[in-house]
Amino acid sequence: MRSYRTLGDFEEGYLRDHPEEVDDYITILFDEYAQSGDAAALFSSLRVVSRVKGVSRIAEAAGMSRKGLQKALSEDGNPEFARVNAIMRAMGYRLAPQKLDPSEHHAP
Repeated sequence: MRSYRTLGDFEEGYLRDHPEEVDDYITILFDEYAQSGDAAALFSSLRVVSRVKGVSRIAEAAGMSRKGLQKALSEDGNPEFARVNAIMRAMGYRLAPQKLDPSEHHAP
């Protein structure tokens, strides 16, 4: 049986070979999340970054177990805001607001 690489495997390999691209990758994934609201895609991409940066190191810095980090970033994960913030800080980033273009703003 043939073994195929997943998109996550490809992205992880690329980011390992090009660590200078991680900042842009994270910016893009949050821009895409802002447009789509697809939390599963966001968490999938954050799992890739956590593997590149070291799952155990990220988990420890976020005050979580390795298993807890993996669960929080799973497809079924629904971590609270504080946990996402802790994970981002452990990866060396912060969550910060960015003003929307008026054409993107949809007030209730």
